[in-house]
Amino acid sequence: MGKISPVSAKYIIHASISINGVVDRPDVIGAIFGQTEGLLGSELELRELQRSGRIGRIEVNLETSSGKTRGTIDIPSSLDKSETSIVGAALEVIDRIGPCEADIKVTEIEDVRVSKREYVIERAKELLKELMDKTLPDSQEIADEVAQSVRVMELTHYGKERLPAGPNIEDSDEIIVVEGRADVINLLKHGIKNAISMNGTSVPETIKQLSKQKIVTAFVDGDRGGDLIIKELLGVADIDYVAKAPDGKEVEEITKKELHKALRSRITVDQYKLEKGFPKGDQEFATEEQKQHRISRKEARVGMAKEEPNALPKEELQLTDEDRERFKEMSEELLGSRGAYLLDEKLKVMGKVPLSELEGSLKDLVPKVFAIVMDSVIDKDIVNMAKRSNVKCLVGKEIKVDPTKTRLALFVADEL
Repeated sequence: MGKISPVSAKYIIHASISINGVVDRPDVIGAIFGQTEGLLGSELELRELQRSGRIGRIEVNLETSSGKTRGTIDIPSSLDKSETSIVGAALEVIDRIGPCEADIKVTEIEDVRVSKREYVIERAKELLKELMDKTLPDSQEIADEVAQSVRVMELTHYGKERLPAGPNIEDSDEIIVVEGRADVINLLKHGIKNAISMNGTSVPETIKQLSKQKIVTAFVDGDRGGDLIIKELLGVADIDYVAKAPDGKEVEEITKKELHKALRSRITVDQYKLEKGFPKGDQEFATEEQKQHRISRKEARVGMAKEEPNALPKEELQLTDEDRERFKEMSEELLGSRGAYLLDEKLKVMGKVPLSELEGSLKDLVPKVFAIVMDSVIDKDIVNMAKRSNVKCLVGKEIKVDPTKTRLALFVADEL
């Protein structure tokens, strides 16, 4: 006898059965075949359908309690919807099984293909995800990954404590002090090479010495632990600025955008003390030697500021005919673009930025920018911005400040 399995069925008829008496499974199956015989015609005769494999094995599950029998009937079918519904309805005409009264009710006709289709969709999603994970990245992703790897390889060790640091610690006038090695690596990934780690919460002697020689920014996590590290630094080192990661985040996990935003938003130590409620002029964490050093350094900065240290004397900035021609060509390229070229000391292009992003770019670039060629008028705001970033030379469309009142080298592109 050919019988189909539930796996090859398209539909499954689910029915419940209630019998007023005690019967066995063969009694139920016999009643199904016997009482539906001749009811639906020769084409839908259950015995013939089962022989041809269009009706599968009839599953009957029974439980007997208190002289009554209840259970379920499952009939797989590969007939079409109409024929399957007719077979299901035929089950409900059975009113006796053996000597006992019986009641059969079809509860559901299940479309097996729906559940298979759901499985196919879910499995397809998994396969697609695996494929996308294994797919080769595009060229930009490869380039970024290689660049980040190279930057991480630039990690060095500095000082007698062999503190993890970027490669520019020795040469840079400004340094960024962070807590751990992972923080330095994250800064290196995003192009910042003048960071050095404390390697813990205690301040190493190397950091103390560097703080006397360089401008120091303490860059800490955005939690209470970060405040404690700043307090520790204030007690033994001479820091100048404070920067914090976003609230609840650590320096080692923040993104490039968050990192640059935090550094641009750094505040002076005096402002930090004021925000944290320190008494005005409070230096409770500093030794007498550190106080005198800080005062003398500030006096030196004030004296230098009066002489405008952010620019070389004009007579020291010697431009060759080739330099002038280069400036003029750049200015012509920028015409109408509202952009600016940033140049290093060798007058090589470090980058091209919109004027709206000029100030942020000046803060981010290491080493510092030497000259700027811009598609803009040189006014007081531009000059002050250039001074703050230690720029030496400005080239613009027009000069709207008194050149004798600044030691920056100012040029009009058309007059070069």
